[in-house]
Amino acid sequence: MNYRHIFHAGNPADVMKHAVLALILGHLRAKPAPFCVIDTHAGIGRYNLTSEAARKTAESDEGIGRLFGRPLPHPSLAPYMDAVQALNPEGSLRWYPGSPRIARAALRPQDRMVLVELHPDDAHSLKAEFAGDRAVAVHQSDAYTALKAHLPPREKRGLVLIDPPFEQPDEFARMAEGLALAHRRWSTGIFALWYPIKERAAVWRFQDAVEKTGIPKVLIAELTWHPEDTHLRLNGSGLLIVNPPWKLDETLKEMLPALHDALPSTGGGTAVSWLSPEVS
Repeated sequence: MNYRHIFHAGNPADVMKHAVLALILGHLRAKPAPFCVIDTHAGIGRYNLTSEAARKTAESDEGIGRLFGRPLPHPSLAPYMDAVQALNPEGSLRWYPGSPRIARAALRPQDRMVLVELHPDDAHSLKAEFAGDRAVAVHQSDAYTALKAHLPPREKRGLVLIDPPFEQPDEFARMAEGLALAHRRWSTGIFALWYPIKERAAVWRFQDAVEKTGIPKVLIAELTWHPEDTHLRLNGSGLLIVNPPWKLDETLKEMLPALHDALPSTGGGTAVSWLSPEVS
């Protein structure tokens, strides 16, 4: 309950995560049928990068600050950067859109969004952010309890974003268990699970746990900006994506290296691979 994302908003992990999120949402928009977005760790919706808390760490300087107002490193970053620019129409970078704001920018009149946030203050801010927006429902709840309550959605299409703060030592295990439950309830939905890359062994255990569930069509995408020589810092950002849109893997194999080159790094790189291919 102590984690506050304002200290990390707009950092390289956010940039990677939200750029991929925007791509997935673009694929969902390509078909006329309605879709639903469920964000299980929604935060407050938008973050003031000029606030004292944000400037205390200045992590956005190494993330979105390297992209805003500059030529796109890759065309596939356009939907993400459009969402950032929409919150900063005057041309200076003040507001950073969290995943709820990025998703809201992609919704059409027939689509909707369910936002879940456990922290009481953040849930209150989130409700204020979307007050009067009939396309958005905000719930103060535990993320994994919410998966039981809101799946399957009445729409047959959509995305579940699971993006924990990783305060709990067993968060990787909770994610794997939560995904298994959620997939049983909605096997055709797209699931995107974000994870930090600090200690590679922990990531391997998580991926192994997901593989053992037997869930098919699982894509892994990673961006690292430091060599993986220590678990004392954040070395990179990963996404495990179930039922990814068609050819998303091919797009990420081009976009992520361009993004890596645009962000400051002491090494690292990118990786896109299938943990579990589609069952034939």
